[in-house]
Amino acid sequence: MLDHIGFTVADFAEAKAFYLKALAPLGLGIVMEVTKEETGKDEHAGFGRDHKPFFWIGSGDKARGGVHVAFTAASRAEVDDFHAAAMAAGGRDNGKPGLRPHYHPNYYGAFVIDHDGNNIEAVCHAPG
Repeated sequence: MLDHIGFTVADFAEAKAFYLKALAPLGLGIVMEVTKEETGKDEHAGFGRDHKPFFWIGSGDKARGGVHVAFTAASRAEVDDFHAAAMAAGGRDNGKPGLRPHYHPNYYGAFVIDHDGNNIEAVCHAPG
């Protein structure tokens, strides 16, 4: 079971704005933030729901890009809404919403490249 995942972004404010918009259709938002004052160096934002952050972005001088994160969507409509919101927030299409039967018959997903080159996906495993 995945508890949380995090990665460093090049522009923290830009990435935070992107994820606030892109993840809203999935019912996800910022549930915790850690400031530079608290860490002594970097700032972080934890996205999730029900007071549980499981997806983190942070400032810092670590490598950028190359991470793949898949978020669970409750419906195919949420996948569609995620893709539209992420594109409107400045993401780059990496796979329009649709079935991916090579994974399994009900795998309905969409993929977007964020501002830092990470491959972000929303997926619904429920039948139509």
